[in-house]
Amino acid sequence: MRLLVTGGAGFIGSNFVRHWLKNHPDDQVVVLDALTYAGNKKNLRGVDYGRLTFIRGDITNPAAVAFAMKGADAVVHFAAESHVDRSIGSPDAFLKTNVIGTQILLEEARRREGELVRFHHVSTDEVFGALELSENRSFNETAPYAPGSPYAASKAASDHLCRAYFNTYGVPVTVTHSSNNYGPYQHPEKFIPTVVMNGLDTRSIPVYGDGLYVRDWLHVEDHCRAIEAVMMGGKVGETYCVGSRAERSNIEIVRLVLEILNRPHSLVSYVKDRPGHDRRYSVDPTKLEKELGWRPRWSFTDGLRETVNWYKLNRDHWKAD
Repeated sequence: MRLLVTGGAGFIGSNFVRHWLKNHPDDQVVVLDALTYAGNKKNLRGVDYGRLTFIRGDITNPAAVAFAMKGADAVVHFAAESHVDRSIGSPDAFLKTNVIGTQILLEEARRREGELVRFHHVSTDEVFGALELSENRSFNETAPYAPGSPYAASKAASDHLCRAYFNTYGVPVTVTHSSNNYGPYQHPEKFIPTVVMNGLDTRSIPVYGDGLYVRDWLHVEDHCRAIEAVMMGGKVGETYCVGSRAERSNIEIVRLVLEILNRPHSLVSYVKDRPGHDRRYSVDPTKLEKELGWRPRWSFTDGLRETVNWYKLNRDHWKAD
């Protein structure tokens, strides 16, 4: 198989490239990445470049997309603006990349007239909106959309485009909605890397509001395995929720990291909340488990310790060469 991975130099994308090449030794992977703030070629260091082709290009550029998709048997679409705080300050960039970029990819796939095996779109649980802490339920694949941030709204729009291209043109699309990811190679502006890196340097750790915002935390390796399962056995036109049933509040995670690093809890600094901050996200992975046999392999405690250790050993990873 020749696989095109958009955003393959980003956090989840680079982990997926590593996972796929390791587990599919006869396959070729093409990475298309614009190398914006979230993409870093260092994320692909050590990868088998005999089977990996890197193309620097933007998914909003039809010519770049056509060039990268040439000869591809499948597409896994990670490329996206994904940081909620950035979407609040600059929503236009999110609309351009997440909506227009996805449409350009789908249009190129449509032009292939059935040549592609699969177009897989990597989405988020944030398209479903938020749950209250008191609610004893999780979102599943039938949940209505209720995005609460410009980022989530742009991802919701891209999801709808994928379904429209499947229904209207027959593009063989699948979609996954994952919970919050963590693990190696994540950009330092994200929550867990911020906590770890500030803790390592014994600097103040900012915590929004009361710190009781809850997310279901999924190790990136388990997410990659879930996408692989959908690519190999998922039904076209279907969506799958990916979660690990590992819900933790922000303040719980900060305290766990500080314990792992043996740093004082006095480093915690509560800061002004961000606008429209969703209280709780939670997805139900039952469909993925029952239909495709996927299960998470990482416990949250073990995964967090592994992640903290990776940042300890790779403190200069995001510094300029």
